Amino acid sequence: MTPPRATYRFQFHKDFTFADAEALVPYLDDLGISHVYASPVTTAAPGSTHGYDVVDPTTINPELGGEAAFRSLVAALRARDMGIIIDIVPNHMGVAGDSNAWWQDVLMHGPDSAHAAVFDIDWRERVVLPVLGAPLSETLANGDLTLERDGARWTIVAYGEHRFPVRDADQDTADALPLAELLARQHYRLAYWRVANDELNWRRFFSINELAGVRIEDPAVFEKTHALYFRLHDEGLIDGVRVDHVDGLTDPIGYCRALRARLGDNAWIVIEKILAAGEPQPLGWGVDGTSGYDFMEQVASLLHDPAGAEPLGSLWEEISGRSASFEPEEFQARQDLLSWQFSGQLDACVAAFHAVAPEGITAAMLRRAIERLLWVFPVYRTYGPDAPASDAAIRAEARARVAELIPPGETHVVDLVLAWLAGDGPAETAEAVRRFQQLSAPIAAKAVEDTGFYRYGRLLSRNDVGFDAERMGITPGDFHALMEARARDVPHAMLTTATHDHKRGEDTRARLAAISAHPAAWRAAALAWLERDDGGVDDADRYMLFQTLVGAWPESGATADFVERVTAWQQKALREAKLRSSWEAPDEVYEAAAAALVEALPGDAEALALIARTVAMLDATAQDNALAQVLLRYTVPGVPDLYQGTEFADLSLVDPDNRRPVNYDARRVALAGDAPAKLRLIADLLRLRRDDPALFADGDYAPAQVDGPDAARLLAFERRHDGRVLRVAVALGGRRAGGDTRIVFASGHRTDAATLFGSEAIWYERG
Repeated sequence: MTPPRATYRFQFHKDFTFADAEALVPYLDDLGISHVYASPVTTAAPGSTHGYDVVDPTTINPELGGEAAFRSLVAALRARDMGIIIDIVPNHMGVAGDSNAWWQDVLMHGPDSAHAAVFDIDWRERVVLPVLGAPLSETLANGDLTLERDGARWTIVAYGEHRFPVRDADQDTADALPLAELLARQHYRLAYWRVANDELNWRRFFSINELAGVRIEDPAVFEKTHALYFRLHDEGLIDGVRVDHVDGLTDPIGYCRALRARLGDNAWIVIEKILAAGEPQPLGWGVDGTSGYDFMEQVASLLHDPAGAEPLGSLWEEISGRSASFEPEEFQARQDLLSWQFSGQLDACVAAFHAVAPEGITAAMLRRAIERLLWVFPVYRTYGPDAPASDAAIRAEARARVAELIPPGETHVVDLVLAWLAGDGPAETAEAVRRFQQLSAPIAAKAVEDTGFYRYGRLLSRNDVGFDAERMGITPGDFHALMEARARDVPHAMLTTATHDHKRGEDTRARLAAISAHPAAWRAAALAWLERDDGGVDDADRYMLFQTLVGAWPESGATADFVERVTAWQQKALREAKLRSSWEAPDEVYEAAAAALVEALPGDAEALALIARTVAMLDATAQDNALAQVLLRYTVPGVPDLYQGTEFADLSLVDPDNRRPVNYDARRVALAGDAPAKLRLIADLLRLRRDDPALFADGDYAPAQVDGPDAARLLAFERRHDGRVLRVAVALGGRRAGGDTRIVFASGHRTDAATLFGSEAIWYERG
């Protein structure tokens, strides 16, 4: 298998189609890209802006141009010796509205539907549909539910827009029955939306009611939902896949091996998997590695100065009154989310364990054991009897963490659960284990990334998908060890520093990372910000707002567009934190007060001056950081990805801000003329990769020896293959190493640091 040389991520939707991408193929070729990396191309919910709400996995989305336009894009790529990788979504399907024919058939025919096996539904009761704005009795009394004729069939309509099928047996009598009686006869139960967390009887994606879990472990479902992908690959139209949310599946390892068997050795397969601190790469899975969140964390950690941890932690504690450490925030968030959003799933998990537990172990005991393990579980999930050896260490760590939380006399219950997770139980325990594993993953994701990261503000550049917020930074030696392991274990995994899921753009993070190298100056600026009128907004929220303003501050300043973007971020941040507002019960008064702080910026000369001074103070280090992460992304072992538009400065915020339209005309003009430093560096490194693909695909990674007073913040290494070599050096944290700091590369090449670095803190050369 020849891996892609370099990918370029496109986010497809109705306003950016295959035809739009095809027009950009010459630009991508000129830049040096080898493969387009496409967001999901299958038919998604109408108007979807991301494609992960797939409603028909067997067809290519007509809103993107359909299969004909897809084939045309592929032909344009092939004509330039380029290819395409597609994102696939095996874990779930979109079920909102009536656009998913399979889901509608399940609602009409129940467990007898030809598609019933596709979805992960507990058929002991009717399918719960939490779509009503009030309890059913109230909704009926208000006349918000009606019976309408839709062609030849009767349909139940909610609020004039949501349509639900009437089962075949009731078609002749539908209009003769009271509506409440008709509803009681259906294969589904319309319910108040607030009952979803407690009463839902089908697996959803995280806490999203519009996305239903798919039983991909069923071989027939696997073939049915993947037929299009297999055909596209067999016809030579795609070169590989990126698998979305693999840890949501019942058996991720078995799925990946089955996917490899069907696609063959010539396909490039990477998986979206969040690796916790110390969690190893997915070896033996039949894949080429992950989609790169782990690298994003590794390079971001390197750019942060570990010495900033203590002063920035103390500042956060002083401002917020909360812990300087992330651990208490994560613990509380796990408890909150398990109780608030996943209680129904927890009930089902406990019931599954209780059904096969030995006599004397009650459901209440099992609940206490399971919930406490979920409060402290160190990774997204374990993998059972066919798991990597690292699973044993993960279970041991979970056991150690939970020890002080176990009620007296119930240690044996925790040990029983862990033993079953290890595969030591009888075959009947498989369903219980599945439910635990498919609960631990969303708890980790929602509690950490979508709750804790919005509550904890020591330094926001350490709060991103897959990041270890407890750790401020790593040393060059730590980074070398990680890259040597990458070269050994997953040399063709993806390398990314920006994605459709990131919380902050790569250059926003690079600027915020500079704070760790200048904590004293930052403290003065932050306290000056907090001395201003708070407008009734909590200091912790104002501090996180200040970080966001500084991190994302554009050259154009506080334009109306920027104010709108930050206001949208702030509302999302407040609701995700679930402390002073939430999606379920927004505190509009508090949100308005917070928004007013942003909306007042354009007319506040003092605030503008403070932000500008702070950005200027960080600028040199921020620019060094931005170029360093580009250099490392394109030179360490792996396949580098360029997220759409980030060849220019990426000062984006969380989605949907990171999915805004891209001005490609400006990028084409810049590439052909006077390109900014970031684009110029990307183009040059892509040229090197094109000139010598084997060096980058198969070369080793050899750390250099650095000695001298600046050694702690200087990284240098070589990539070597078949007598050819690339040397790389990076001065970290805005520092310029002096002549008394010596570098000895593995090939024997010697130099002093001052010789390498001029106006920029990065250096590289082909040897």
